[in-house]
Amino acid sequence: MNSLWEVLTQALLITGFVFIMMLLVEYVNVQTHGNWQEKLKESKTGQYLLAVILGVIPGCLGAFTVVSLYAHRVVSFGALVAAMIATSGDEAFVMLSLFPLQTVWLMLIVAAVGIAAGYFTDYFFKKQIKLLDKIDHNLPIHAEETCDCYAKGYVFRQLKNISFERALLIGLLGFFLALLLTGTIAADELEWIKVTLFAGSLFGLFVVVTVPDHFLQSHLWEHVLKKHLLRIFLWTFGALLAIQLLMNYVDLDSWIHANTYTVLLIAVLVGIIPESGPHLIFVTLFAQGSIPFSILLASSIVQDGHGTLPLLAVSKKGFVILKLINFAAGLIIGLIGLLLGF
Repeated sequence: MNSLWEVLTQALLITGFVFIMMLLVEYVNVQTHGNWQEKLKESKTGQYLLAVILGVIPGCLGAFTVVSLYAHRVVSFGALVAAMIATSGDEAFVMLSLFPLQTVWLMLIVAAVGIAAGYFTDYFFKKQIKLLDKIDHNLPIHAEETCDCYAKGYVFRQLKNISFERALLIGLLGFFLALLLTGTIAADELEWIKVTLFAGSLFGLFVVVTVPDHFLQSHLWEHVLKKHLLRIFLWTFGALLAIQLLMNYVDLDSWIHANTYTVLLIAVLVGIIPESGPHLIFVTLFAQGSIPFSILLASSIVQDGHGTLPLLAVSKKGFVILKLINFAAGLIIGLIGLLLGF
């Protein structure tokens, strides 16, 4: 029962953060008339750099942000690949505490590999647009649309005659804030993560309270909540539950064998699992001097913590293709590392 509760709270945390990021992306997009996303779309290099910077940030918040940008077609599939290769999830905190210097080198290497993999993905994978063709994920900008959020007396009138959609969105964000404040979710996270979640939730609440009815109905309700929220939660919860059951019945430690190349293959296979825990096996083994740096690097390239879980709700085919690309990149880099003796 405790395991089920942990899965539920983790799914709520992931879904809540992704929802807030999507809400903020919509808000910024309308306020800037879409200029920022157009500039980002024109610069693939800028996309890759942004993706790996968000990716190397310890934890999964940066990876979730890139998934949100990809879902809205702001960044390419290659940029998403770059972010997930650069992401080490919660294990980055553990690695920084156990071997900080090697971790910094690892982050620099996975960022470089991510940029290269992102470039080659976009260069060779020309039909990636089909990965998002079933749902309209574009950020809508209506003609002459603006978001005048601070007109005198307007916000008060909106709250006095509050719509069902606004009330529900305020309730959802208030519920998420309550879970944060009571420690029901994110209790074990670092303080800066808690502060980020709290600040993002407050700004999300500010947006929902102040935006005009048209913006709230067209962008936040129809586009973000109805199209994404439930799908993200169900896929995240289902994937976490399946992984939890797998971890209860499969002893991953028994997969570790003496043969170095076998361990490399196991490391990249385990990295496919969208879960933070399994990668800790290889972090621990490296800290103890049992495996070389190249195997830890390969594992870090393939695994992305929970970063790809929201992608399951956006594009299941995209999830599979991304994992295959990362698997190939991790295996190749790991083999090169072993052959070079590091």
